[in-house]
Amino acid sequence: MSILRRLPADVRKSLKTEPGERVLTFAKSGDGYAVATNLALHLSDGARLPYEEIDKASWSEEGVRVLTTDGAWHVEQITEPRLLPETLRERVNSTIVVNKHVNLPGRGGVRLVARRRPGGEVLGWTFVFDDGLDPEDPGLRAQAEQALEGLRRSMGV
Repeated sequence: MSILRRLPADVRKSLKTEPGERVLTFAKSGDGYAVATNLALHLSDGARLPYEEIDKASWSEEGVRVLTTDGAWHVEQITEPRLLPETLRERVNSTIVVNKHVNLPGRGGVRLVARRRPGGEVLGWTFVFDDGLDPEDPGLRAQAEQALEGLRRSMGV
C-alpha cells in the first residue's frame, strides 16, 4: 500500500508544496501530521521548513524540536514517529556541502557551512560562531571572512 493512501486526503491536499515536491513519509502528531517531502518538513501548524534552512533538529519521546537558520525554534509533538526522524536527518544532511570548524586567532572558532537546496546549487555560506562570541563584532566577522576565503580557495567552492 502506498504511503499516500495512508496519509489522510485532507492533509495531503492542504500541504503547500512546490512543483515536483512529493511526500516521503509522515508522522502523527498531537495536532495532526508532520510530513516529510523530498524538499521540506511540513508541520501540523502549516509551517513549511525547507531542509536547507534547518540548522538542527532534536528528538525526544515528546516529539521534535527544529532550529532554523534564522534562529526560530519549531516544536511538533509527535505521537507516532514512523520514519520521520531518519528521513529528516538524511534530508537535512544532504543539503550540507561543507561543514568545517575553523579556529580563529585567540578568540575561539567559527563553523563555516555551505548549504544547497536538494538537487540545486550552493545557496551561500553561514557563520556559526562558538558560544560566547559576538557575531556582530566587526573584527571577528573579518577573521571569519578570511577563514572562509581560505577554505573556498582550498576546496574550490
